[in-house]
Order: sequence, then C-alpha cells, then structure tokens
Amino acid sequence: MKTLCFGFVVALFALPALATPASAPQQIAFLPDVHFHDVYANFPDGSFKGLHSQTTGKAATIRTMAAQLQSTRLFNENYFALRAALDDLVRRHVKLVVLPGDFSDDGQTAHIRGLKQVLQHYSSTHGLKFLLTLGNHDPVRPYAQSAGKPDYLGTDGRPLAIYSPGSEPCTGKEKSVVCTEEVKELGYAELMTELSDFGFYPKADDLYWETPFSNYDQRNYNYSQALAQSDLTKRQFEICLQGAGGAFKKPEYSHCQFIADASYLVEPVQGLWLLAIDANVYKPKANYQGKGLEAAAFESSGNAGYNAMFDYKPAVMQWVKQVAKRAKVQGKTLITFSHYPMIEFYQGQTEQIATLLGEQRGQLSRSPQQQISHQLADLGVQLHIGGHMHLNNTAVVKSDSGNSLVNIQAPSLAAYVPAYKLLTLTSKEQIKVQTIVLEQVPGFDQLFEHYQKEWQQLKQDKQPLWDASILQSKNYRDFASGHLRELTRLRFLPKDWPDELRQLLLSLNGEQMLVLSQLDSSVTLKEFSPAMLQQLSQSPAWQQARQKATTKAAIAGLKLDDFAHWTGFDLVLDFYRLQNAGELALPDISAQRLQHYGFFTALLQQAATKPQAQNWQNWTLPQYCQSKFSGLFQIIHGFLQGQPNGDFMLNIQTGELTSLSVAP
Repeated sequence: MKTLCFGFVVALFALPALATPASAPQQIAFLPDVHFHDVYANFPDGSFKGLHSQTTGKAATIRTMAAQLQSTRLFNENYFALRAALDDLVRRHVKLVVLPGDFSDDGQTAHIRGLKQVLQHYSSTHGLKFLLTLGNHDPVRPYAQSAGKPDYLGTDGRPLAIYSPGSEPCTGKEKSVVCTEEVKELGYAELMTELSDFGFYPKADDLYWETPFSNYDQRNYNYSQALAQSDLTKRQFEICLQGAGGAFKKPEYSHCQFIADASYLVEPVQGLWLLAIDANVYKPKANYQGKGLEAAAFESSGNAGYNAMFDYKPAVMQWVKQVAKRAKVQGKTLITFSHYPMIEFYQGQTEQIATLLGEQRGQLSRSPQQQISHQLADLGVQLHIGGHMHLNNTAVVKSDSGNSLVNIQAPSLAAYVPAYKLLTLTSKEQIKVQTIVLEQVPGFDQLFEHYQKEWQQLKQDKQPLWDASILQSKNYRDFASGHLRELTRLRFLPKDWPDELRQLLLSLNGEQMLVLSQLDSSVTLKEFSPAMLQQLSQSPAWQQARQKATTKAAIAGLKLDDFAHWTGFDLVLDFYRLQNAGELALPDISAQRLQHYGFFTALLQQAATKPQAQNWQNWTLPQYCQSKFSGLFQIIHGFLQGQPNGDFMLNIQTGELTSLSVAP
C-alpha cells in the first residue's frame, strides 16, 4: 500500500479532455463512502449561524463527537479528508475519479450543495472527471423527505436538534429545535439534477453513454439522443412488495410503485467502459396507507443490496449481462462499480463470525449470499469495486460455469484506515491495484476546540464521557484509529458481543486467557467474576495450568509473561482493525502480538464442540474459553490469510491476484 506521505506521481493517458502524457497508462481512483458533511455550510435562511472558532474565525455546523464515536463513520472530518484525497490525485495527475455511493451525509440539501462546489472546483481547476453512483445514504428514500438530526453541536456545547419543516420535531412546540430546509433529505430527482455533471447524465466529451432504458447502441450513438433519453422520466421502473413489476409482475403482487434507477454505462476514454449499477432496492412497505409516491412508502435500502437485485430489479441485471457481453465482443475493458459488495466481505469469515457473535450481529445481514455472487459472476462481470461496509477487502469467486468475479471493497475516507483505491490499467489483462492511505490531512483538527467544549460540558453535566485523548491525535490516520477504539468500546462490544463473552474478555489479559485455556477446573461460566478470577488464580490448579502454558509457550519460542502485555480489549480492537482494514491494519499491531495470536490459533485448533447458546452458563469456564477463544483466533487467522487487499496485480480475465505489498 502507499500513503499520502510517500506518494509518487503516476501520469494518466487519455483523450484531450483528460489529457496527460501519452506514454502513461490509464488510472482510475475509487473513493466510496465519503459521507461528505459541509462543516462550514452557510444556511441562507439564517436559522443556525454555527459555532465560531477563535482559531480560524470560521463558523462550523457539525455533529457532536459523542455522535460520531457511536457511528461506523466520521461525520465532520470527512470535509477535510475529501480535499486531501483530491489534492493527492491532482499531484498524481489522475483524472478519472469514481465515488461509488454514500458521497453525502444522507443527501441533505446543505451537504449536496457543498459537495457540488468541491467537485466543480476540482473539475474546472484541475480537470478531474467525476463519476458518481448512489448509495443508501444519498437518497435515504427514493423521494425527498423531511428529516434532521438530534445531535448537532450547539453553541453551549450540548447537542442541538436541527430538522427540516414537516418533521415531527418541527411540528411540535419545542423552542430548542432549529427548523430549516437545509437538512431536508433529497430524493433521486433532486440529487441527480444537482449533481448532473458527474456521470448521471451524458456529457458531450463522453465517447459513449447509456442506461438500461436506452434504445440505441454504439453503432448509432449521438450525444443529443443520449441526452434526450437520459431524462429521469424515461428511467423509471416498477417495484412491488413481492418483487419486480412491469413485465416481471405476477398476478398476486401488490403495493407496486414506480421509482427511478440511476444506472449508467460510460466510455470516458477509448476502450474503457465504466459501468455504474444503481443497486439501491427500496421495497414498498406492506402496511403503508399514505398517498403513494412519497418517501414514507418505502423501506430503507441499507440491508438489501445484491441479495435483492435479481428479484426486484431483474431488468437492470439483464442489462448488466448484455453490457458485459458487448464489452467482450468489442474488446472493451469493463470495470463495474456500485455502492454494495458483490461478494462476502469478511475474508470468508462470515459463518465463523455468526457462530461467535450471532447471526444478527456485526452487519452480517448485509453479506451477499454465495449463490448471488455466482449469479453475478455468470453475468460476465469480472471486476467490481464497491463500498457500503467501510472495509478494505478483496474477494474472488468462481461460479460452477467457470466464470470468475473479483470484488474489491474500497475503504472509506471516513473510517479506519482512511484510504482510497487507485487502479492502473497496465495492459488489457493486467490491472495494478494500489491502496493509498491518508496519513496527513491538513485541517483535520480544526474542529477540536469545539469538541473540547463539548467534553467539558458533558463532564459538568455528569454525562458519560468519551476518551478525550482522541483530541491529541497526531495525524488523520491516528484520529481514525482513535475513532475505531472508541467505537469498539462504546458500540461494538456492548451491542454485538454476547454478554458473557464480553465480560470475560474485558476481565482478562493474554496470559490469563492462555492459562484458562489449560486449566482443569469445574468452575462454571455463570460463576465467573473478577473476584472469582482473583481467587482462582491462587489455586493449585491455576499454578499447574500456568506451568503447562509456560512450557507450551517456551516450545514455541515465547515467554508467558509477555502475553500479559495485552488485554482482551486489545484483542477485540485488533479483531476490528483486521476486519475493517486488512493489510492496512498491520502497522498498528505489534509483530509480537501477531505471533501470540498465531500461537493461540495453533494451540486451540482442536477446541471442544461448539456450545449451544442455552447451555453456555453451565459449561465449565475452561471449556467455554477453549471454545470461544478458538473461534475468535481462527477468525483473526482468517483475516490474516485472506486475499491480497493492499497493493496487488489483478488478472481481470482469470481473477488471479498477486500481492505487491511488503510485509511490515
């Protein structure tokens, strides 16, 4: 992987509109999940004037630190991160930039206006061409809706509710609520109109552009016709509660509605096809009694993704298959992108995570089913870049028909580790994939003075405190790392981990975990407590187990005392580091600790049969530890042994990956 600190300049070959030195290979940058929030947005109605900074003199409209430490994404610092990434692309002479969805913070009026200004600036000043597709946080529903947030930061350091007229907080008599259209959540029509210059509609300098609804192809293409057929009224499809409408509708289908689809195919430079799939699936609500074409009539699209596409948007999938076939016949390099992953995104560990944590935890419901991934491969899609999960990950499947599909999960600039993907087309078959990490982001700490006031106010009000050491972050990567640490403490552990496993891990260090795995004791899990652990550690059985652990560690060239240097919380944090960032996390985990994790994996690989949930409390403590620790370390081992996800070469025809990353 590369970092912004040590980036190198790679030029771009393109037509005059994207002109750079002719000898350089084509490059495309992918930046999903930017979640842009215009922290210096000006509300024209004067409803909120922001937080005045003594340092910069600017007025900030931001969410609280407490709020973003409970979210899988940062809300505020993304403003600075996007600019840093785009400045890096300018230095590298990269011209094609793809934003695969969730480019905004819930499609709010102020943030879309601010994002448009940023993209227009880099387009007009530096010649960048932006191609966007929609994510579940851009149109939260297919139609605009009144909305807002309860946790903006107020001038007094406390949370401030800001909502748009028509929302419930604005219909009441609460004087503390700021009501403004600036936080209204926009729908397809408003978003695609406001951002029309960035892929959603054809441009005169595109060599080719179409949608699933176009009735032309390359043989009779002209810009005027493409522009006429790109009108949103011509890009509508019917969706029903039970599945697709239109020609696919069955007699028993009900609650059918028409909504837009934003998919498109563009040829920005000779020989390169970029296929943007709108994989948002907004299912109609079964119990909706309203007026029809409005936001409230639909479910969110967040957990649907490709698991729903073949049932609810089959016409789009048929179009994708046709595009892939045409690309092959015409010798085009086809790169597909959308917001949602096409393949399981936890390095093959989804089933094991479900066993450890539970099937409804850890966002497992968002994982594409294996048969869906095979169906996607059989469409002819060979390379897909997605987002949605804020993960750095690579996955490969080969269908029963022998078709391969590579899914690259590009990381988010708004999460750990903040980075983007850069693809270089080195030949017809070979693509170089680099992961560019944002170490340094100018201005990332501009808002810290406001967070400091928030923390002091929480302390004064005797409210739960977040760890203020995050405000000592030395750079943006360090800040994102602090965000993940607090997210693990405040959200992941309390909400995703079973109570008994969480309590156990938070009470132990690595040495105690190892000794417990060797202990011969009839003490049951339900008897466990920190006090009991202290008592148990004084017993002869503990000393015998400790001697066994010492001997086994020594055989592996390790010292038992060193295992006490890390805790169960450190282990869980490393679990999330590796799950979220893959190879990018390795600089943040010591070599010795990774060696310890490998030792645990080998030692516990013959663990006891998985316990049934209802019997856990009756298991002996050693049995439970052996079983759960075995599962946890096997998952970490799986994360470490997955496909290359830093820098690698990809053969787009065979799906073969060759790592270019240097081990730390």
